[in-house]
Amino acid sequence: MNQEVTEFIETLKEPWQGELSTNLREVVRQAIPDVQERMQYKKPHFLKNGKYAAVISTSKDAVSFTIFHATNLTLPEGMFDGPPERKTLKLRKGDTVDAEQLVAWVSEASSAI
Repeated sequence: MNQEVTEFIETLKEPWQGELSTNLREVVRQAIPDVQERMQYKKPHFLKNGKYAAVISTSKDAVSFTIFHATNLTLPEGMFDGPPERKTLKLRKGDTVDAEQLVAWVSEASSAI
């Protein structure tokens, strides 16, 4: 695990954002066991074979989780935003996410890289 990513998550002002970011990080680690983590553009990025697989970003009232290489994923209507190759899930305080389903989507999307 990358210490910069850990510090980023630990220093988030809102506890719910830290918890959600920790859970999303775990989703990526389950989906991509040999994932490489790094901070880039002040956001945790997750790479497989040197290519972007996912990114977590935070704003004042949300945590966004982007899955790269998402063109072939079958996703629920209205749940994700973005172009076909990059889908973003925006989560707000109190939102829940199906971690097992996210693991499956990240695993499927990253299988080609």
